[in-house]
Amino acid sequence: MKNSSSFTVKKFPASRIGTLDVLEVGRKKHHIKALLEMDVTTAKAKLHSINQPQKRISFTAWLIKSFSEVLQDFPEMHAYLKNKRTILTFEDIDLAIMVEKESNGKKVPIVYVLRKTQEKTMLEITQEIRQAKAGQHDPEKASAGNHSLNKWSALYFRLPSFIRKFFWRYLLSSPQTAQTMMGSVLFSSVGMYGKISGWFIPSSVHPLAVGVGSVVSKPKVINEKIEVRDTLHLTLLMDHDVTDGGQMARFVNALQELIETANNIPEEF
Repeated sequence: MKNSSSFTVKKFPASRIGTLDVLEVGRKKHHIKALLEMDVTTAKAKLHSINQPQKRISFTAWLIKSFSEVLQDFPEMHAYLKNKRTILTFEDIDLAIMVEKESNGKKVPIVYVLRKTQEKTMLEITQEIRQAKAGQHDPEKASAGNHSLNKWSALYFRLPSFIRKFFWRYLLSSPQTAQTMMGSVLFSSVGMYGKISGWFIPSSVHPLAVGVGSVVSKPKVINEKIEVRDTLHLTLLMDHDVTDGGQMARFVNALQELIETANNIPEEF
C-alpha cells in the first residue's frame, strides 16, 4: 500500500551534534538531582525598587551572583575529579550560560562563559550577558573555549563519533583544560520562555549544573497565614563523585537562605 502522508525534510544542524555528545557523556555522570522551590518575592520586590532605565539588574544576573557568593564558601561543589584520585577546586567561578544569537534569520544557542563571576557586580553581569546576546563581547575576555569553538567547530562536527567521545574523555580528565574551555558550572535558564509550574532536569558534564525554571505564584504559609508568593522552580545537579550528601545539603541550605532573603541586593546603586 502506498504511503501518501506528507512530510518535511530539514537538514540536521551541525551544532546539535555537540549537544548530543554532551548528553551522551553527561548521562554517565554521577549527579545527585535536587528539585527545589524557592520564594523569590522579596528579591523581585528589591530588584524592582532599585532598577533604573540605564542601570537595570536582571533577575538572571542576581541569581548568578547569588550562586557565586555561596560557592565561595563551598568550592568543592564545583570541583573536578581527576583520575578518580585527586579533586581540583578552583578559586575563580567560571559559569557557562546559553545565549541565543541570530544566524541566517534563525536563533541559534551558543555557549558563553562568564569569567570570575565572584569578582563582578550584578550590574556588570547583566551588561555582559546583554553584550553576549548582541554579539558585542570580546572573545578573548569571554572564553578561550568560545574562541576555539569558532575556530575548530567545523572540524569537530566532521569527526567520527568515537573521536569526539575521546575528546570529551580527555577534557574531563584534565580539570584545568575543562575549566578553561567550559567553566565549572552550567547555568541553564528556560524559565524566560514561559510560565511552567514544574521543573526541567538538564544534562551536563559540569560538576554543578543549575536548571532555572519559571517563577509562578503559589500559596505559602507565612507567620501562620496563607499568602500568595512568587516561587522559583530550581533544579540542581551535583557531582556525587567529589562531594557527599551532607555537604550538598549544607550548600542548598545556604543557597536557599540567600535567595529567599535577598540580602545581597543593594538598596541603591
